[in-house]
Amino acid sequence: MTDPAYRRVVIKLSGEYLAGQQGFGIDQPTVDRVADDLIAARQLGTEVAVVIGGGNIVRGVEVSARGVSRPTGDTMGMLATMMNCLALESAIERKGTPARTLSAFVMPEISELFTRTAAHKYLAEGRIVLLGGGTGNPFFTTDTTAVLRAAEIGAQAVLKATNVDGVYSADPKKDPTATRFDRLTHSQAIEGGYKVMDATAFALARETSLPIIVFSIAEPGSIGAILRGGGHGTIVAG
Repeated sequence: MTDPAYRRVVIKLSGEYLAGQQGFGIDQPTVDRVADDLIAARQLGTEVAVVIGGGNIVRGVEVSARGVSRPTGDTMGMLATMMNCLALESAIERKGTPARTLSAFVMPEISELFTRTAAHKYLAEGRIVLLGGGTGNPFFTTDTTAVLRAAEIGAQAVLKATNVDGVYSADPKKDPTATRFDRLTHSQAIEGGYKVMDATAFALARETSLPIIVFSIAEPGSIGAILRGGGHGTIVAG
């Protein structure tokens, strides 16, 4: 078996994806399939940390648009990410692989607080580490969280798992003429206004020289394919 392309990564998963076909909440077969892919990635020899959105349960921006303050709405969304982390942690451990959820919030009855030391320790032990609670601050997305945590723990790349197989010039679901990019610089991604990640996340990745690989999670085994240096996606780097 060849060595993986990256020794330590942060994988960014969409919360909406965990809802499966039901469109809301947590679809257990989908969670189990994602758990299988993460375990397979870990078995390649890559240390795996995961950041999950909370949009399958609560989207802070949508809540605040209905009258709740933005900080409160974002806090609700960050708590939703903890639910997703716990569900995925349970699925991973049920399959015989150790996992650990670390939270940006102090909630000792539920999860250990995120620190760089704790993350390094559990990754070195071979655990899959779930990073919940966003950054712990409102006004920041989980995309930005993924890049921030990757920089903090010394990851070599951020793997952004989406419903499309890379970055396109327009929404391929709406525009059949949209073209997929094989590679972009961080600056090109920001200037192009591509919505696959927010501009703050791309800017932080540029500042910390972190490559972002955008790929589709819909195909089983796609995480492993990226880690083996193949797969189908867009590399945002340089």
